[in-house]
Order: sequence, then structure tokens, then C-alpha cells
Amino acid sequence: MDDIGAAAGVTGPALYHHFAGKEAMLIAALIPVSEKLLTGGRERIGDDPQRSLSALVDFHVDFALGEAAVIALHLHELDRLPDEPRRQIRRLQRLYVEEWVTVLTALRAELTREEARVLAHAAFGLMNSTPFLGPEVDRGRRAELLRSATLAALTR
Repeated sequence: MDDIGAAAGVTGPALYHHFAGKEAMLIAALIPVSEKLLTGGRERIGDDPQRSLSALVDFHVDFALGEAAVIALHLHELDRLPDEPRRQIRRLQRLYVEEWVTVLTALRAELTREEARVLAHAAFGLMNSTPFLGPEVDRGRRAELLRSATLAALTR
């Protein structure tokens, strides 16, 4: 709670003045982020699969670098949410993954949807590793490395 409060510029206990509890706070953080990812992903898909994939990777890398705390929160707290909001978040995430799967199968005809899904999840693992990276490499260079590594993994 202290980390979340610090990110918001208040103390951890002060957050309880705005939310009914930790679960409500997590739901308020994670559902909009999942909706934003889905909407943003859909907005980046066009007629050219290669251009769409590049746009999706750019979008997700920017998200991962800008929202590392949310990624860490998701990794550590999602399974602690009540069933319904957890299902809603997972559903939004599955829809986001399927946008990637559609682009990957259009770009690489040899892939089944199941294989493309494996690659999409692997790409998310790579891009979402940012919460665990230190400041040794500046943000611009990290973005460049993550983009090139992700595109290489998805297009080979």
C-alpha cells in the first residue's frame, strides 16, 4: 500500500479514504488498464500486418515502460481479486491477445492460431519484464532493445 500511495503522491493509508479497501483499489487500477490495452491494440491494427505488428509492439513497449508499477501490481495481486473482477480482467486480456494472434497469423501464414498465441504470450513476457529492470540502461535504449527483440522473436 505504501508503494501504491507513493506512486500517487500520498501515504499508503491515505488511499483508504478514496477506496473501500485494497480490492477496490486494485480493481480500479487493473480494469481500466486492461480496457486501455484492448482499445489501444485495436486502434493500431490496419490492413498491413507488418505495419500493424510494429504498431502493436511500439504501443505495448511504451505501455510497459510507462506502467511498470501496474505490471508488477498485476503480477502480484490479480489472483487475490474476487472472481468477477478477475474474470473481467482476464477476458479483456484474452481479447487483447487475440488481436495480436490475428495480426501474427495474417503475417505468418504457417502459424496456427494456437502457435501465434504462444508467440504473443512470449512477446508479452519479454516486453513486460520491464518492472524488473534497473536504471542501468536509459528508457530510450530499453525501448529500442525491447522493440527489436520482440519483433525478432515474432517474425522469425
